Amino acid sequence: MRDLFCRSYPAMVNSGMASLRCGALFLLLVAVCPQPASSQKFDGRELVTAQLVAETATVVPGQSFTAGLLLKMVPGWHTYWQFPGDAGIPTEIKWKLPDGWKAGPIQWPVPLKLNEPGEIQIYGYHDDVLLMVQLTPPSKIAASSVHLAATADWLVCEKICIPGSGEVQLDLPVGAQATAANQELFQKFRDRLPRALPAEARSAVQWTREPKEFRLTITDKSLAQSGTVDFFPLPESASVVLGHPKRETAPDGSIVFSIPIEAAGPGLKSLDGLIVAGDRAFSLGAAAANTDGTALVPPTAAVTGGLAKLLLFGFIGGLILNLMPCVLPVISLKIFGFIQHARDSRARIFGNGLAFSLGIFAWFIGLAALMIALKGAGHEITWAFQFTNPYFVVGISAVVLVFALNLFGVFEITLPAAATSGLLGWSAREGYAGSFFQGVFATVLATPCTAPYLGTALGFAFAQSAGIILLMFVAIAAGMSAPYLLLSAQPGWLRFVPKPGPWMVRVKQFMGFLLLATLLFLLWVLGVARGPDATIWVAAFLLALSIACWMKGSFATPTASFAQRLVVLVLMLVLVLGSGFYFIGQKFAATKTAASDLTKDGWIPFSPERVQAELAQGRSVFIDFTAAWCITCKYNEASVLESAAVKSAFERYGIVKMKADWTNADPVITKTLKQFGRVGVPLYVLYPATAPQEPILLPELLTQALVLDHLQSAAPKVAATP
Repeated sequence: MRDLFCRSYPAMVNSGMASLRCGALFLLLVAVCPQPASSQKFDGRELVTAQLVAETATVVPGQSFTAGLLLKMVPGWHTYWQFPGDAGIPTEIKWKLPDGWKAGPIQWPVPLKLNEPGEIQIYGYHDDVLLMVQLTPPSKIAASSVHLAATADWLVCEKICIPGSGEVQLDLPVGAQATAANQELFQKFRDRLPRALPAEARSAVQWTREPKEFRLTITDKSLAQSGTVDFFPLPESASVVLGHPKRETAPDGSIVFSIPIEAAGPGLKSLDGLIVAGDRAFSLGAAAANTDGTALVPPTAAVTGGLAKLLLFGFIGGLILNLMPCVLPVISLKIFGFIQHARDSRARIFGNGLAFSLGIFAWFIGLAALMIALKGAGHEITWAFQFTNPYFVVGISAVVLVFALNLFGVFEITLPAAATSGLLGWSAREGYAGSFFQGVFATVLATPCTAPYLGTALGFAFAQSAGIILLMFVAIAAGMSAPYLLLSAQPGWLRFVPKPGPWMVRVKQFMGFLLLATLLFLLWVLGVARGPDATIWVAAFLLALSIACWMKGSFATPTASFAQRLVVLVLMLVLVLGSGFYFIGQKFAATKTAASDLTKDGWIPFSPERVQAELAQGRSVFIDFTAAWCITCKYNEASVLESAAVKSAFERYGIVKMKADWTNADPVITKTLKQFGRVGVPLYVLYPATAPQEPILLPELLTQALVLDHLQSAAPKVAATP
């Protein structure tokens, strides 16, 4: 009975039993278990001897060195690792150091995994172990020698467990130069410390989190092909209770460990541990796991090619952004501006083109700086991430509306009389400022689009250093601004445009309607993301904003008195701020993220587990990574994916259609995009049933012929056409 309780006590501590039960059992254990006062002697033997050793024979002020607690156990007995497993208590060291000294954490050698009767699995050490700690003395030591001391507490077990402790101490002289000592001993156990996982292997070691277990997938060949590879878990606290890791081999040769979660809070999002492969051991660190119960999608091959080639891709992608539907309303405004200034001086034309281009560069460089900062803070960075924020969409909707009302002539942006006096520069500056804002505005609307070549370039850049990210964004800005710089530098080409006249007023108003069409699209995006109620509250705020713009154009004119303009300005601020607080800050904020309806026309919601399940049954899978705010995505869907020919091909070849809706920045989709080297949508992935481990990435702009060819090649058997 005594042995049974002595073996049970450590397991009860680790499983986090109620404190009352632990307290009662502990009192019983004190009476029946061997006491620490026995000094670890059992059957006349000293079970554990403890000694404090150092790798130096001389202490140098301010110079760190390694000391260690050396434990030697009699044969057949063992002490425990920092995570003891199903039972046991890890060794503790309580230092008693002189003033000004600092002690680092224990450096734990790789333990042995021991299986004991009763399906008990533990991690510990046989024979001997050196627990190393880095000690740092102060920069000045007055004494000629130092006295180092510590209290060590351990649990040693065989058929029974006996807690033990000991006072260890060491006296070392102080000198100007360190002298090595115990080198062979320290090197022996330093070689048994886990190493950091190599950078090239990190992407091939992936975590996922399911409701009741973690899954660790190892696809790195050097690790997966090791017949003795194992995983030693290291939970973050004693309140986390894990089951025994189970290993299995996937069809592609990768190794999958499943670690059951028996007790843990719902916020558990990471798991540390060691990958042990033969005589090598690698520390994973606190590897964040996906918390949505997902299995992994096989990653594609890494992006290949030099930096110059990818920067060229970025330039071409930026150039093609001008043709994307997202920016056409603002691009038409710029074309209208070229017509308006066709008869101006060459310098004025070039100045406006340069200002427009500077607006493009300003936005891209600012966006690059923000993404670099987010990456430095440990966040996932993606293209068009701002459009996944509904408040950003509300803000850009307000800007689009104000711009449209200005084109309709509801109000004019004018400078004070004092600013317009003097040399002719003020009128030019006003025009340049307008061109600069148009450049910024065009780029803001361009970010939801991922043009051809742009996805590959950005996927590469976001995995690189801050300098590469900035360089890539500059290349994209150069590509987008190139046509305007070229046109403004060759004003002779503008002689082909019609002369300015009254017709320009109608064209200007027509451009306003194009912006209203953009506004309708943005409101639709909000409806998809947050539901119809959210759209109503935003529309109410925009109505109040429209009234404020009308008040500005009707009553705060340059000819009105200062008092009238001041009163109107105050009323405008009250109206805009009050409506913003009520309609956006309260009503809109109370709306919830809307659930996406992806089940129509044979499409099913994307999940990595469903992908693997369909592939396991021999079916090809097509995944459409899309978002409500991505006009390019909607164009591809309407003109290609939902066309009669393509829909018929999906059905005829038995290909499973999945839609990954990224409107609200779903973290599972974000992670999957990153695995494919992409940071935005659209992305189209086809898993052929004939080669499920070799997914095909289709281009951002689709054609029916391209999709039909790939669908036909992906099907293992072509059914007869009905």
